[in-house]
Amino acid sequence: MNETTNTNSQQTLFDKPPVELTVSAIKELIALRDEKQVPDTHGLRIGVKGGGCSGMSYILGFDEQKENDDIFEIAGMRVFMNKAHGMYLLGMEIDYLNDLNNRGFIFNNPNASSTCGCGTSFSA
Repeated sequence: MNETTNTNSQQTLFDKPPVELTVSAIKELIALRDEKQVPDTHGLRIGVKGGGCSGMSYILGFDEQKENDDIFEIAGMRVFMNKAHGMYLLGMEIDYLNDLNNRGFIFNNPNASSTCGCGTSFSA
């Protein structure tokens, strides 16, 4: 993973994003951003938090940049991720499904040792 550090802000800018978004996820995120009129100062936050039936759950939403964030760009969208969350999310793919049986974001995480039935929480 190539990365460069911006000495003015102390955030890491990745040459290659540590997570991937599928085309359908990007389309849905852009539609949500436009629908909710998210300010230009915000980016997409991807992360984890304690909780959920498997121990950790995913964070996916629009937020302002915070001090300990890594910053990267996917399809023209600024993405923020707390530096400490990288070990849980590196290599993860986020997809979006909208069919008869499923509708929502899907997290395909190679770091998860187990996941819950709903797919929004995991243990590592």
